Amino acid sequence: MDDAVELESIRHQYEQAGLDVSDVDPDPIVQFRSWFDAWAATGPRDPGLMVLATVDDEGWPASRAVLLRGLDDRGFVFYTNHTSDKGRALDAMRRASLSFVWHDLERQVRVVGGVDRVSDEESDAYFASRPRGSQVGAWASDQSAVLPDRVTLDERVAEIDRQYQGDVPRPPHWGGYRVQPREIEFWQGRPSRLHDRVRYRRAGSAGPGSPVWVIERLAP
Repeated sequence: MDDAVELESIRHQYEQAGLDVSDVDPDPIVQFRSWFDAWAATGPRDPGLMVLATVDDEGWPASRAVLLRGLDDRGFVFYTNHTSDKGRALDAMRRASLSFVWHDLERQVRVVGGVDRVSDEESDAYFASRPRGSQVGAWASDQSAVLPDRVTLDERVAEIDRQYQGDVPRPPHWGGYRVQPREIEFWQGRPSRLHDRVRYRRAGSAGPGSPVWVIERLAP
């Protein structure tokens, strides 16, 4: 183990930029889009990669990487199998957290909010845009179920591919979820671990589709 990385010795000084309450847009979605566009401009492999955290009905947390596939004033959208572990947790608890780590910019964004399924029309439209292989895979994989071997999965994929010679319809067990934010935190790395953290906290509504946000600086 002589070549093992000594984790406790890794050090990096964050010093690209600062962040203050006065720097951010009053609307956290506008602010997120600004930071996301800056991140996408760096050319990452999957700009929309994010970590989704859920809690099951026994209180056990779980996190996994998923892809952001939609964003508007209503919230952050991703798609998955409703009968998977994460789908069952989302449907049961209706709460989730999202984390975006944009290390090259020394930035993170954390979102906490309630969860609802998107409409069938939205799920249908997104499913139709997917490559055929991904569409077939959504039918073939009983996501999160125990699988005896890879051959079983490959055979199921071949079976579904034969079944749907033309367009592949969206499986009824597959669709989108929207995280409706109640908190969004923007984190900018700073030297000596004295990072800048700006949080938007939802504090009511000024009318339909018009949330009121309180913007606060948090201690690092």
